[in-house]
Amino acid sequence: MALSREKVLDAALRLASEHGLAGLSMRKLAAELGVEAMSLYNHVANKGDLLDGLTARVFEGVPLPAPGPWDSRLRALTSGLYTAFSRYPVVVRALATDQANPRSVGALKFIDAMLEALLDAGLDERGAARGYRSLMGLVFGAVLTESVGLSGGVSEARAEPVDAWFQRLVTARELPALHRVLPSMLEGDCLQDFEFQLDLVIGGLAASAR
Repeated sequence: MALSREKVLDAALRLASEHGLAGLSMRKLAAELGVEAMSLYNHVANKGDLLDGLTARVFEGVPLPAPGPWDSRLRALTSGLYTAFSRYPVVVRALATDQANPRSVGALKFIDAMLEALLDAGLDERGAARGYRSLMGLVFGAVLTESVGLSGGVSEARAEPVDAWFQRLVTARELPALHRVLPSMLEGDCLQDFEFQLDLVIGGLAASAR
């Protein structure tokens, strides 16, 4: 099989998604591709370059929206990134722990499109930067919360499940607000929560630009 940087990065992304960042090595990647480990260095400089590259591949996979209202473009970009990261939460962990950065022109085009939408909203440069960081934080937090069961951690056994503990301890008399909202908290849907949070952030950005 003729190797290319794209093929190497896509295989690395699959391997990291299946086995985590700790399970990704040049040796294992070479075995996955059926080549000698040294041949990988014709396409990636080192593991840091590999992590940067597979991260960039995820950013590059988000479609850039057609011209339109700034809020529609911003929603499409943020939702697209959330969908892409939800498929590959290992990339969020690499970004959040500063093990990777999306170093490619394609990834920069995604960032540029987000900032363009924020500037078109009427924000100044500082406001656009803060809006970008807020949206990225929303995406990171949503994906990490949703994927916590995929992190490889094992929950310690408890005599009583946490939901049952909450329901037993939270009473209308002692904790009236929590008691009232608890059923909705226990039945929460991550995707619906993300869309609601995105509405709040975009609404706040629109208000701050006025």
